[in-house]
Amino acid sequence: MGATSARRLHLVMHDFEPGWDTYVERPGYGLEADIAFDDVKVADYDAVLLLGGRAPEFLRHIPRVVEIVREFAGSGKHVFSICHGIQILVAADLVAGRTVTCYEHVRSEAERAGATYSEEQAVRDGNIVSAQTWESHPEFYRRVFECLND
Repeated sequence: MGATSARRLHLVMHDFEPGWDTYVERPGYGLEADIAFDDVKVADYDAVLLLGGRAPEFLRHIPRVVEIVREFAGSGKHVFSICHGIQILVAADLVAGRTVTCYEHVRSEAERAGATYSEEQAVRDGNIVSAQTWESHPEFYRRVFECLND
């Protein structure tokens, strides 16, 4: 896992509350980021996974993150995006003319960037696989593993 620096990350879990219009965040797990984005060499990896939540809102503004994702896509490697991860794909100009899915509240960003939105839980368009939310995990990871086994 990469981050702005190799360090311990504090993750959050998203959940839905009855009567709320959006999700709530609760403290989640800790995870060690073992590599800084500046040290990532795309040639060393088979794919990139863009997780959702609030992180993409921040990460899409880091030029090196956008560059890494573009390098993966441009080299024909798989790019996996779930939930808000689509925001990074939008920032990298990778959704125009593609069919994608994502969290419903960022759908308009993908569409304004030229994507066609799918109601499916997970969708593959070439080397990009996208999914809506954590509820999409079964279908999303089936497609991810299909890609990795190609």
